[in-house]
Amino acid sequence: MCKLYFSKSKYCKLWQCPKLLWLDKFKPSLAESDSAAEARFSTGTRVGELAKGLFGGYIDMSAFKPDGSPDIDVMLAATKKAVEDGASNICEAAFEYGGAYCAVDVLHKQDGGYAIYEVKSSTHINCIYIVDIAYQKYVLENCGINVTGAYVVNIDVDYVFDGTLDINGLFKITDVLQLVLPEQEQIEDRLKIARSVLSSESEPDHDIGMHCKTPYDCAFWNYCTRHLPKPSVFDLYGMSAKDKFSLYKNGVVSFSDALAVGAVKNKAQLRQIDFELNDRGTYADKAAVSEFLAKLRFPLYFLDFETMQLAVPEFDGVKPYAQVPFQYSLHFTESDGGELKHRGFLAESSGDPRRAIAESLCRDIPREACVLAYNKEFECGRLKELADMFRDLSEHLNDIKNNVIDLIIPFRQGAYYNRAIGGSFSIKSVLPAMFPDDPQLDYSRLEGVHNGAEAMDIFPRIKTMPPAAAAAARKSLSEYCKLDTLAMVKIWQELKRVSI
Repeated sequence: MCKLYFSKSKYCKLWQCPKLLWLDKFKPSLAESDSAAEARFSTGTRVGELAKGLFGGYIDMSAFKPDGSPDIDVMLAATKKAVEDGASNICEAAFEYGGAYCAVDVLHKQDGGYAIYEVKSSTHINCIYIVDIAYQKYVLENCGINVTGAYVVNIDVDYVFDGTLDINGLFKITDVLQLVLPEQEQIEDRLKIARSVLSSESEPDHDIGMHCKTPYDCAFWNYCTRHLPKPSVFDLYGMSAKDKFSLYKNGVVSFSDALAVGAVKNKAQLRQIDFELNDRGTYADKAAVSEFLAKLRFPLYFLDFETMQLAVPEFDGVKPYAQVPFQYSLHFTESDGGELKHRGFLAESSGDPRRAIAESLCRDIPREACVLAYNKEFECGRLKELADMFRDLSEHLNDIKNNVIDLIIPFRQGAYYNRAIGGSFSIKSVLPAMFPDDPQLDYSRLEGVHNGAEAMDIFPRIKTMPPAAAAAARKSLSEYCKLDTLAMVKIWQELKRVSI
């Protein structure tokens, strides 16, 4: 019979919430992962592979079964031999003690023993990393390994790619041994809890709290909050998670509860509650909407960028996770009631897209044109970066940036609101609230790419796809980005309608 191992990922789930550990085992189908999960996994794999070479040559203990799952027994045996042979650097070094199992990212021979190096693709140190390393240290020491150090290896956000990847510059190494030691003292007690949780067929009675959001958003949030009214205080606009949980712990759960105890003072939150409780229709402040629309002029352009954020930068002058634009969509009309036209740009995924996208923007958007963007800080930020990089185009690009007007303004100011907008003024909330029955504006009908996270993930991978798959991916990207600017056009048209 195959032996069941308790992994470090399970231990970290236990640390966050015992109920999370139980649900992960007994009701995994209830978990709801976000669309960016696959991209994060891919990034973590790439970063982990690079970090293996931090100390020079290494041997890799990775082994897999035919179904693609780790062959733990093979890894354990290979690691035991590598340690006995005195290997200097062992990657994916596997150890097991009493059913507790872990694979160390990089095990580096140091000071008469071995140091643990935990590799992360983040740019900061999260408390859960300390928990993770403490568990590894516990397992290794019980296997007879002299653990001489504990380190987190993560991305240095200040690293700048200069044409040749320097992994010693890309990564920063932080000594966390003193943080690990007190955490390690709690492992035996937590493992007892884990055995109790995993041996019970009864779901733990564990209420929601800040642990649902830290260190990670729990994939079982919707399941564990199914008892709450819809909406609840957790849907309130602009309120911190800490304040929402504080209300909940004090018995303030529904909108009616919040109103009754005077817990809400924010104008936008009070409006949200009022519209929900009183089932109000669409509210439009005609004067305020008209004032906003009066700032617009023709020709009128609607601009949306798509960007990628690479943990390992590939282009000169780029830092890790910098926003690199690779696509834009542009709807425009030259007069009020004039023909609506569209242009788009999608770079080739095999090279640096920035010069090509900058030149295309200058061709497609004339100087002094009025440009609408939704939440314009993002588009303006990319335009500024391109202008700073390409001095010969900077005057035109800065002109575009300086003429961008934010379409989110009427919604943030409360000039337009309806119940369906709820607690978010993002375009993905406003659009279906305005046009609930328009299939043309339904992102779920798109194929391949439905949101920015999916666009960010798929674009860099196109260069390795077969031609047919690459063509399909490019079409999906184009259709998605085009819908973003069409959505802005429709929102502008609705604002015009209610202003009359």
